[in-house]
Amino acid sequence: MTAAADLALYVHWPFCVSKCPYCDFNSHVRASVDQETWRAALLRDLSHEAALLPGRQLRSVFFGGGTPSLMPPETVAAVLDAAVAAWPAADDLEITLEANPSSVEAARFADLARAGVNRVSLGLQSLDDAALRFLGRAHGVEEGLAALDVAQRAFPRVSFDLIYALPGQLARSWDEELARALSFGTEHLSLYQLTIEPGTRFATEAAAGRLSIPDGDAAADLFELTRERTAAAGLPAYETSNHARPGAESRHNLAYWRYDDYAGVGPGAHGRRGGVATLRRRKPENWLAAVERNGHGIEREDVLDPTTRGVEALLMGLRLSEGVALRRVAALAGGDAPVDLGAVRRLERQGLIVLEGERLRVTEAGALLLDGILAQVVRPKTVAV
Repeated sequence: MTAAADLALYVHWPFCVSKCPYCDFNSHVRASVDQETWRAALLRDLSHEAALLPGRQLRSVFFGGGTPSLMPPETVAAVLDAAVAAWPAADDLEITLEANPSSVEAARFADLARAGVNRVSLGLQSLDDAALRFLGRAHGVEEGLAALDVAQRAFPRVSFDLIYALPGQLARSWDEELARALSFGTEHLSLYQLTIEPGTRFATEAAAGRLSIPDGDAAADLFELTRERTAAAGLPAYETSNHARPGAESRHNLAYWRYDDYAGVGPGAHGRRGGVATLRRRKPENWLAAVERNGHGIEREDVLDPTTRGVEALLMGLRLSEGVALRRVAALAGGDAPVDLGAVRRLERQGLIVLEGERLRVTEAGALLLDGILAQVVRPKTVAV
């Protein structure tokens, strides 16, 4: 199998116990879920994708949400059995499941590991109880760290998330929290600045003047501190917000950033089949009805023109510390990479970007200014794509 034949699988579980005020993901609170019906629907949706993507090697599976740790382990096992029956699995198949750090969900970790999960991504979000209350999280620090301990004993690979640049957060307090996070010995950390996303409760609060996050300079200081501390601890940033020991990067997320193919099943899931972008219906009930009616939950399938594919690959690849191969971008774009070389040369002189052979990457100094760099590097006629 060549790398081009590799495939990642994303499975979306849309249900949560409660909706966090910062979250704009496709998550929903329901009083009850018919587990047998949902298991059967996920398997039908997966079967539809498998029929359209023959001859691939499965490199990673990612259960995202929502809160996939609320899934019954037998549902996880059934999906994995169907996936490896549809596609030959790589010897080092990565199977990740996102989990909330509640004691109830931690009690399922051993069963989830037996179902086949070998990597967990734990949503700790903060190591401060007041911050957790602000973020609307149902767990406290003590419960979260207990779940982390259970996860580290149950799974060979563990990552956890933290959110920083909270209202009033000082560099000193974030530095202390980050040092504590690094002391737990996990191989991977996802460290996100709090952003106010449209349609969230935080967006409503911000519009009313009741919420403000650190300004650009303060947030930049926290970003630089984060990268310095993680690099010194042996978990350098390999993507804008993701840090890992060398070799412990999330293979599934690398498939997105490297613009590889991935199948997406479940409500609201996105996918890429070559030049076709797929989107499932977002509302759980609508997705379920579509699967029962059509055998799949697809709402849209868009054929992407070559320029769009080239731009997407460029924008995704420049998030990575390894950068992006312009030869591949050009191939996706139909022979001409949508790159403004004049802007590249100007940014190189400023120490913000480097073009080494045919590989373009953003420097450490440029990482802080990534959005502005992306806007300049993409050729003007393609910026709006």
